[in-house]
Amino acid sequence: MAPRPTDQDPFDLGFDADDEFASASAAPWREASPAASPSAGDSDPFADFPLARSSHEDESFAELAAPRLAQATPPSSRPTPGPGSSPEMMAGGGDTLGDVSVPRISIHVFCARPDTAELIEQAAADRRMARAVTTVLPGGIQAAVEQYQNQPTPSLVIVESLDPAPELLAQLDRLAEVCDPGTKVMTIGSANDIALYRELMRRGVSEYLVPPLSPLQIIRSITSLYADPAAPFVGRQIAVVGARGGVGASTIAHNLAWCLAERMQAGTVLADLDLPFGTAGLNFNQDPLQGIADALGQPDRLDPVLMDRMMARVTDRLSLFAAPATLDEDFDINPDAFEEVTQKIRAAAPFVVLDLPHAWSGWQRKILIGSDDLIIVASPDLASLRNAKNMIDLVRQARPNDAPPRLVLNQVGVPGRPEIPVKDFGEALGLVPSLVLPFEPKSFGQAANHGQMIGEVAPRSKAAEGIEHLARLIARREPPPQQKSSLLSGLFRKK
Repeated sequence: MAPRPTDQDPFDLGFDADDEFASASAAPWREASPAASPSAGDSDPFADFPLARSSHEDESFAELAAPRLAQATPPSSRPTPGPGSSPEMMAGGGDTLGDVSVPRISIHVFCARPDTAELIEQAAADRRMARAVTTVLPGGIQAAVEQYQNQPTPSLVIVESLDPAPELLAQLDRLAEVCDPGTKVMTIGSANDIALYRELMRRGVSEYLVPPLSPLQIIRSITSLYADPAAPFVGRQIAVVGARGGVGASTIAHNLAWCLAERMQAGTVLADLDLPFGTAGLNFNQDPLQGIADALGQPDRLDPVLMDRMMARVTDRLSLFAAPATLDEDFDINPDAFEEVTQKIRAAAPFVVLDLPHAWSGWQRKILIGSDDLIIVASPDLASLRNAKNMIDLVRQARPNDAPPRLVLNQVGVPGRPEIPVKDFGEALGLVPSLVLPFEPKSFGQAANHGQMIGEVAPRSKAAEGIEHLARLIARREPPPQQKSSLLSGLFRKK
């Protein structure tokens, strides 16, 4: 069929729907992919439908951007939330890597049910959808066909249909006639049928979803359509911030990063964002010539090669973006540079720990809201309780589909100091602390003075065990078993 003229999209914010990750020309995956065509032994129940093939050789959405079929999952194999799933488990989804944000695109959603419209609204309010412009409309596929008779289509069209398979295919055929080249189409249906899924994939539909759905399932389905094949993963971003100054948030961040790298044996990057007073270089006995300030000063030039030069290698698995820790500069850095640099760092390692200063600014607010995990470190006093509550209320409202922040109570049990009981502190915040660390000035002071971590100075201490427990919670897995050396192994070691 002849494509419609490519008029300028009034809803487009500058993102080209015919992006570099998808081709609007031929779709070689149609013949090569086993999921797109039934095997010889399968009987396709849609083969006899008069609507299954048009009079043209091409399929309904063949002129649209080719979907990334490898990212699509048959509806029969999609996980659905169980009745006993906790919000934290649902937010994590069992993934150890970070979530990708939806690119700057325009999305039109045509819902057939009010419940679906409410679900899409929840997804649109998520932090991962901040750059996309989402419009929710009623009427299903028929309303979409009428809408685009005289209007250009957006980057992504999501349509819902409650009709049986033959009617659904017929409606999608009519929608294909009014869609512009480069538009992706996602369908929400009611039939959990693999044969229907294959037929939709063969026709060029980008994804097919079946309720029950969650906002995160919708978001991750959208991001999979625009995933960059050149980026193998996006690391989890863990932001660590203190409820007030002096509670040991930087110490927790540094020890957590070391534990993720050495105990969990995962590649980790620690970025010290306290530019004038950062202590990561001191705590790891490092004095690099370049660091995070140089990266923030030229974010557009930051590529993997330059990033590797700026990072100090602490261990085989731990790299450090140290702060300059000097007052010679005022560090008037563009707030957008922090988001750009942290996004690029996430491609360097499975875990990225951000040591945030105890301050408040626009870039810090964005990082707190946009991180995959947020750890708030507090001491059992009234000022920490007030500030922690303000932070938790903020992120709970801004991150409705994420797990709540993790609370670490540090410096508990200082002799002679009146303290708020741990139970009362947690109840006031509506959180159970993920970690309660006792006051151990000798171990932490020795580690700080020698440029080492608590796991190196006092590996059997309660603090070392507690931080390793926190690392397991963040990594969502147990550490690999350590190899035990035999008594005779030293005899055969080469001199």
